[in-house]
Amino acid sequence: MSVFKKMCPTLLLLVIVLAAFSANALNLPQRFTTLPSSSSQQLKSSLLKQYARWEGTPYNFGGTRRSGIDCSALMQKIFSHHIALPRTTHQQKKRGKQVGKHELRIGDLVFFKSSPRVQHVGVYIGDSQFIHASQKVGVTISRLDNPYWAPRYETARRVIQ
Repeated sequence: MSVFKKMCPTLLLLVIVLAAFSANALNLPQRFTTLPSSSSQQLKSSLLKQYARWEGTPYNFGGTRRSGIDCSALMQKIFSHHIALPRTTHQQKKRGKQVGKHELRIGDLVFFKSSPRVQHVGVYIGDSQFIHASQKVGVTISRLDNPYWAPRYETARRVIQ
């Protein structure tokens, strides 16, 4: 019993230190999150299930509900079963690892510059398609090579490995 009493404060301190330095405990940006053995097809299936729940929801800047949602809030909702994303497109663009357009994988966040001050985000689902909240049609699937989106493509970030 005396060994346990001596070890208990050390173990407690170790647990506290580990918790304090984790990204979640300090609310620091997570640079990269790995999902446990999730294949790209399983991830795509999960993303499409989330899409089915939100499909057709109207766009509403600042919105976070089915009555109206914006693009960054949609990404938070779609990824909620996998990772925690920050609220804004600007913050989401700092997450993960930058990847080239030719390296896109299912689950990568794709970013667009709609105007000098307006950014847009969606999630890549393969075959040059991405899920997003469109100002015109609400939550939808569009193509990266769409005449509107292609010239506005800015970058992509891999937030799930």
